[in-house]
Amino acid sequence: MFKFASALLVSLGALLGGCVVSQPPAPNDPFYAPVLGNTPVPPVPTDGSLYRGDYSLSFFDDRKATRVGDIITIVLSERTVGSKSSGVSMKKESDNSFTGTLFGVEPRVGEYSLDTSTQVDRDFVGESDADQSNSLQGNITATVTDVLPNGNLVIRGEKWITLNKGEEFIRVSGMVRREDISLDNSVLSTRLANARLSYAGRGALSDASEMGWLGRFFNSPVWPL
Repeated sequence: MFKFASALLVSLGALLGGCVVSQPPAPNDPFYAPVLGNTPVPPVPTDGSLYRGDYSLSFFDDRKATRVGDIITIVLSERTVGSKSSGVSMKKESDNSFTGTLFGVEPRVGEYSLDTSTQVDRDFVGESDADQSNSLQGNITATVTDVLPNGNLVIRGEKWITLNKGEEFIRVSGMVRREDISLDNSVLSTRLANARLSYAGRGALSDASEMGWLGRFFNSPVWPL
């Protein structure tokens, strides 16, 4: 009995091990850290002139993000709606009969004979429906981490908000064309290529909305029912 209980506990522990949720993300992730551009070399001071090239402004130049280390604002405007339904129906019927004879004579023992018949009916009906709707609105400012040979910008950034009951964060990464950047140095999130958007939180409010370990076990694929 003790061995059976030990084996049961070990098996339960192995099953629960597959239901462990990974650790929530933490701030100061090096992947989302801002990338600073190269520090410009101080110009050689010149005597007798008020003009300095490093302080000059051009009337024909805008202030859009173009170089590594520049800042760009991502306007989050995401909305997804998904719906899926499926139905499966299967039915199978099978009838078999056998009449036993021996040298052309049907042997019988009282009321019993070798006559046999079978009938099998199988029915299966399955239906599933799924509806999902998500929306994400807001702004997040990121930095340019790389400039590709074709001129596209690789951007990454995150925003952490500390509340009285926990923390919330938004992370974004992707590629953007310079042509899609508006005059106010912002770009819609729908214009990002290879976009990765994350919005979640941690703390008391986030923990309250999480399913417990026992509930995750009964809703995991390892549960046979």
